Amino acid sequence: MQKNNPKVLNAWAMYDWANSVHSLTITSAIFPIYFPAAAVMMPSKSTKLDFLGLQLENTVVYSYAVSIGFLLLAFSVPFTSAISDFTGKKKAFLKLYCYLGSLSCMLLYFFEEGRYYLGTFAFLFSIVGWGGSIVFYNSYLPEIATEDRFDNLSAKGFSLGYIGSVILLLQNLTMVLKPEWYGGITSGQASRISFLSVGIWWIIFAQIPFSILPETKKEKKKEGGWIFNGFRELKKVFHELQGLEFTKKFLLAFFFYNMAAQTVMYLGALFGSEELHLPDDALIITILLIQLVAIPGAYLFAKISKKLVIQPLFLGL
Repeated sequence: MQKNNPKVLNAWAMYDWANSVHSLTITSAIFPIYFPAAAVMMPSKSTKLDFLGLQLENTVVYSYAVSIGFLLLAFSVPFTSAISDFTGKKKAFLKLYCYLGSLSCMLLYFFEEGRYYLGTFAFLFSIVGWGGSIVFYNSYLPEIATEDRFDNLSAKGFSLGYIGSVILLLQNLTMVLKPEWYGGITSGQASRISFLSVGIWWIIFAQIPFSILPETKKEKKKEGGWIFNGFRELKKVFHELQGLEFTKKFLLAFFFYNMAAQTVMYLGALFGSEELHLPDDALIITILLIQLVAIPGAYLFAKISKKLVIQPLFLGL
């Protein structure tokens, strides 16, 4: 496959434009504020939910949904990635996770007051779809670009993601804050329409990379089915990892870094709303401003990474 094809590189970066709306509207801004208001027991509107036989506060259910979503990712992605390596169906798995995530966002349109099972599980599977698609999206990078293009191309993807998500959030924000502009809809209706818009945006713009990104090569035919060989690929990766001390330390460090980053992303707005009692409009606008700052920040750190090679002395390397 020819690397550094501008058409392919631009198409790859457009997937960030497509799916980053989930990170902003669903993960950070509107959904964390909407969930505690809608996830209540009817008709009492109690915030303590009868959930799978347990009595849990709605904010706890939200946190558990995030945790279980990432657990499903942790268990499913190693197997699906190993199978994709063997079958050469990387784009198929990218589509699978994308459609799972975008359709789950669309289902949130039906998350009305009291329908907390629907809201919880649609949110959970939107996380699985988003996280899984990102894995296969990122895995394309070394196949379509040479190493000297990684930093700038990644920065371009991040920037497009920030810009696209800000554009859609601004539109959704006008519905939430100025419902009279839209025929006097309620704030709940405005929120649910915004969730629907995320799924539609994601699935439509994802067709650009889907139509242009190349198919990957599959391995030479081996005995056994694709599931069996998928497990064999996974076993081979774990075996090779045993001799890569630097990689193991990096993965351990990245685990703790990513755990902290995801906690802030998914629970920051909920904490601000429920614990600090910040006004919803102030909270959403603050998150919006952070996205705007991140656009030049992506390019800045891409340039820094070209200039500096930071030795991980704390790992004893």
